Amino acid sequence: MNDDKRIVRFDWAVKRMLRDKANFGVLEGLMKVLIGEDLRIDEILESESNQDGFDDKFNRVDIKAKNSRGDIIIVEVQLTRELYYLERILYGVSKTVTEHISLGSKYDQVKKVYSINILYFDLGRGKDFLYHGTTQFRGVHTGDFLEVNTKEKGVISMRSPADIFPEYYLIRVNEFNDVATTPIEEWLDYLKNDHIKEDTKVPGLQEAREKLAYLRMTPEERHAYDRHIDNLMIQNDVIDTAREEGLAQGREEGLAQGFARGRNAAMVEMAKKLLAAGINKQVVVQTTGLSESEVDSILL
Repeated sequence: MNDDKRIVRFDWAVKRMLRDKANFGVLEGLMKVLIGEDLRIDEILESESNQDGFDDKFNRVDIKAKNSRGDIIIVEVQLTRELYYLERILYGVSKTVTEHISLGSKYDQVKKVYSINILYFDLGRGKDFLYHGTTQFRGVHTGDFLEVNTKEKGVISMRSPADIFPEYYLIRVNEFNDVATTPIEEWLDYLKNDHIKEDTKVPGLQEAREKLAYLRMTPEERHAYDRHIDNLMIQNDVIDTAREEGLAQGREEGLAQGFARGRNAAMVEMAKKLLAAGINKQVVVQTTGLSESEVDSILL
């Protein structure tokens, strides 16, 4: 792609550029497409879970924002496979709920949390590229959905638990089939292919074409971005090659116990290649399934 039409990858923008208030429109557009309503971002919230670190390209919480209603929006981009990812999402949301209610406050101060997870790895089985999870209480015998009493502005009303409990969005980027005909598909086209239609009318993507243009960055920012892309290519190549070699070696060991021994040996070989390529130890553990002590023994 020519530099004059090049759009910065979302995983880079979400950590470096979308924290700027001038660029909030990009995230607001994504939320409108996902949630179906306008949610204006008031501020970016900082916590121990979204600070940059040594392994920041294998990120945790990338953005935690508060909208005009006081809801909390968590946006994460996950580039590499991680074991127990669903458990980590649950932990992150639960931690966010407790972080934003003061000790002694009434429970009506609990914030609604939206967890948006953009995944560049195979999370499991499923044919769709977008999954949405809410909490509902359904009658075991009647099949009806429970509504609960709640008090807002002095008025008692009925609300669904889904209006109170966190909502989860899992965007499986690699499952997108590259045919962009709807707003969410245009967003997936950007997330997967870094492509935005020149005549797009999709919320957030118009802003992204303008605000996230490669040439808008300083020369130093472009250099850092290019280095990030190179690192991603190397990382993906090393992981893919090691995984293929590991599977081949495992097959050669035979079935049942032989396969198990072969797979473990293959994962050790994969770990050696990943470590030699400079991949972070924790990512090696997550990718291979080896324990930290096993990986440490390789480093000795």
